[in-house]
This record gives sequence, structure tokens and C-alpha cells, in this order.
Amino acid sequence: MNDLDLNTLLGAEDDEGRARRRPRGSSKRGGRRRRRRRNRGGFIAPLLAFVVLAGIIGGGGYYGYLWLSDALVPDDYTGQGSGEVVVEIKDGQSASEVAQELERQGVVASAKAFINAIGNANKSGSLQPGSYKLRKRMAAAQAVSMLGPENRLLARVTIKEGLRLSDTLNTLAKATGKPVKEFTAAAKDVGDLDLPPYAKKNLEGYAFPATYEFQPKTTPTQMLAAMVKRFNQTAETMDLAGGAKALGYTPHQIMTIASIVQAEAGRAEDMPKIARVIYNRLELKPPMNLKMDSTVMYALGKYRTYATHAELETPSRYNTYKYAGLPPGPISNPGDHAIEAALNPAKGPWLFFVATDPNGGGVTEFATTEAERQALLAKCTRNGGCGG
Repeated sequence: MNDLDLNTLLGAEDDEGRARRRPRGSSKRGGRRRRRRRNRGGFIAPLLAFVVLAGIIGGGGYYGYLWLSDALVPDDYTGQGSGEVVVEIKDGQSASEVAQELERQGVVASAKAFINAIGNANKSGSLQPGSYKLRKRMAAAQAVSMLGPENRLLARVTIKEGLRLSDTLNTLAKATGKPVKEFTAAAKDVGDLDLPPYAKKNLEGYAFPATYEFQPKTTPTQMLAAMVKRFNQTAETMDLAGGAKALGYTPHQIMTIASIVQAEAGRAEDMPKIARVIYNRLELKPPMNLKMDSTVMYALGKYRTYATHAELETPSRYNTYKYAGLPPGPISNPGDHAIEAALNPAKGPWLFFVATDPNGGGVTEFATTEAERQALLAKCTRNGGCGG
């Protein structure tokens, strides 16, 4: 059968678009059946093509989803991790920079995981500078929870009022684990401590007693500078310079008086009276030697409330029995109560004071005459003090 015959049987159109004449004897019913078969074939082919295309798109979409999920969900560890890592957050570091450091040290699996975790916890802006003890291979969310301020590694140290500088340095060394020689060197090299000009480049008296918290990497110089800064704040609040000028003294002299008050007083309520005794002795005509045992003990590096006759012969300028006026500088680091007492002494004629009950609460009694003083000394001796 040639092409023409086939076209004729299928009812194809000729070149001019006219339907060719069917052979005689062909029935209309048979033509309809052929058209139905042809129509079914025309519908199934596009359907099959659509199904195949949908499968291709669907398969590609699934693997695309897996790829996208892998890209959007960063690597992360599970659990609390193990080992120990100390991570330092520096002042001004962003959460992104911290995340990179955590990934570098193997704390988290990826910086992106940490960024997501800290964002979910709404803590991106709450990271505080300091050192933190973490673990390796931690879940990012767990790492975020351990970077709170309550978990910072800090050396907490309390410097008591009235400690001499040497004792202050020993206390700092013990609390921080750093060699005391480093603190001693820092105390001598005062150029970076921001001491006030009137301190005469001597840290004694200006390492303000308080409770401090230091990070592991804080240097001895930085610690002492923090203590001087605290003193400067207190001096400004109390108007040390203005108060000293009103009393006719320099700020350094006021701090020297405050240090003696701190060393001699057993109770804060006695401090203003002790300060008044010092001023009364200094302002007598002629002046009276201060005769403070505390200054002699400082000169000798000893700790007692009284000095022996032999000790009173020390040639040190801190021997206020031998030399008139104030010693060269403070003999301790006074607290705010002692400084306040030196700036605002009580009113009274007293020239003497004696700790009459040295073992029972530090009670101090005051006298104006030598006879009253002798009576107080006898009382002190009966109570086991004053060398008795």
C-alpha cells in the first residue's frame, strides 16, 4: 500500500486542506470508532509526558530540598560536650566574632549554629566581656547558656580597710594566684596607675579598700589601677581637695591623718574623736608631738597597739614620738569612714585617747589632761592591754 492509499484510509487532508473522499462502501460507524481510538491516543501521550515531567521536577525538588536543608541547617553538636576550654570575650566583640572563636577552639561545630542559637535565645546583644569555662563539642544552645555573666571566671578579692600596702599586695597575690613580686613591681612603677598628683608617687594610702572582681587575664598593674580609680571616685564624691583646703591641709596630709585614724580606731563611731585629737595636738602652740604607736609600728613593719621603749627610739621619720608633725605619708589604706572623719572631725578639747578594753570590742576612751590619761592607761593595763 502506497502513501496515498494510507492517507486515504486515514481520512487525511490533501495539500490544500480538503478532506479526501473516503472509498465507497466505508461506513460512518467505522469512521467514528477510528476517531475515538485516535482521540484516546492523543490524550494519553500528553498525560504520560506530564507524569514523566512531574516526576523529574518532583525528584529534583526533593533532592533540591535536601541540598537546601543542608545549607540552611548548619552543623551542630549534641549534648554538653567534654573536656575544658577557656574562652575570652573581648570588649566590643560581636556575636559573630565570638561564634568564629568558638568554632576555632572546637567548642561548637559551626559559627552559624551558634549565631542561630544565640538569636533564638534573644541574647545576641547581651554577651559580656570576660573569660568563660566551656567544653569542646558542645551543642550551640548549650554554649549560649554558659556564656551568661554569672558564669564568668572572676577572682573575687576583698581588701579590708586599714591594710598596709604590703598586706594588700599579698592579699591580691593569694586571691589571683599571681606572684606577689609582680604586684610589688607594679606598685613601685606607678606611672600607669593614675595616682593623683598629691600622692607623691607613693601608692600607700591610695589602694582603696573594697571588694573587687578581676578576670584571669587582668594584670597586677590593671588591678592596682582599678583600686586607685576607686579611690579617685571616693575622693571626688567626698570633695577631698576642697575639704582639705578648708581645714588648711593638703589632700595628702588628710589621707595621712585618715590612715592614722583607721589604724588607731577600734570602732567607726570613735573615728571623728580620734581625728580631733590629732588636729588638737598638731594645732597646739607650740605643737605637740602626735606620739602615735601605730606610726612606729609601721616604721618597724610590726603589728601591735603599743610600742616598747626600745622601739620608740627608731630613727624613722614615721616615729611620731621623736619627730613633730605628721609622718611623711599614710601608714595604711583607709576606708571612707576614716577619710570622712579626717575631713569632719568631732568638736572637743581632747588630747589623748586610750583603747581601754582592747580585747572586748575595741572601746576607746578620751581624755583632756595628763591625769585623765594616766587613769585610762591604768584601766587599759588592768584589762590586759597597754603592755600590762
